[in-house]
Amino acid sequence: MLNRQTLDKLSAMKLIGMAQAFADQINQPDLDRLSFEERFGLLVDRQWTWKENNRMERYLKNARMKLNACVEDLDYKTPRGIDQSVVMSLISCDWVKRRHNVIITGPTGAGKTFLACALTNKACREGYRSFYIRAPKFSYQMTMARGDGSYGKTINKLAKTHVLVIDDLGLAPMTDAERRDLLEVIEERHGHASTIVTSQLPVDHWHQQIGDPTIADAILDRLIHNAHKINLSMKGGSLRKKYAGLT
Repeated sequence: MLNRQTLDKLSAMKLIGMAQAFADQINQPDLDRLSFEERFGLLVDRQWTWKENNRMERYLKNARMKLNACVEDLDYKTPRGIDQSVVMSLISCDWVKRRHNVIITGPTGAGKTFLACALTNKACREGYRSFYIRAPKFSYQMTMARGDGSYGKTINKLAKTHVLVIDDLGLAPMTDAERRDLLEVIEERHGHASTIVTSQLPVDHWHQQIGDPTIADAILDRLIHNAHKINLSMKGGSLRKKYAGLT
């Protein structure tokens, strides 16, 4: 009876991991040989693990990544210009701690989105809040936010995200509103958070695609000066079929 009450109280306090561990201890009489401190330590460890796993799952869900990609699944054998040493350094997530950016360029099918999602997945697993969005949808949502009065709230949300992924930047020349929205977000994040940008265009062509020289200079200065650059190629053929099952 007392054990049942204890389990109910642990659940009511949302100490789910501890409740599960306590139930396991009840069903394992051999744990009686452990001291109180050892058994209590096991309860705390289980609660800590449950909380961390729950947070990681929440971060992964909220990131809304296009692909269920993991760094463990990255293909280094297919010749596409990927430098394994560079990617391995990024896997540590030190770039997130240092508020650095990552720029991934290359033709369609080279694996830009997969790599971006894989790095974002790792960031979520390391405890960083992340968010993925394609550039066209980013422009659409910013327009909608301006129209419904939630522009400031949206900017604030994006500014506080540890890792923001903007996929397929520069598919079409930017309008004045689009480049100003992009600058606003990049400015708010500069020096405070990390941004991953993927594009089919080489970085040298971004200035022209953004349009306004002054705004283009401001965006590129904030994105590029502390960015890790990865330029993928299609030497090994398109990777879309290989990663199709991970959507």
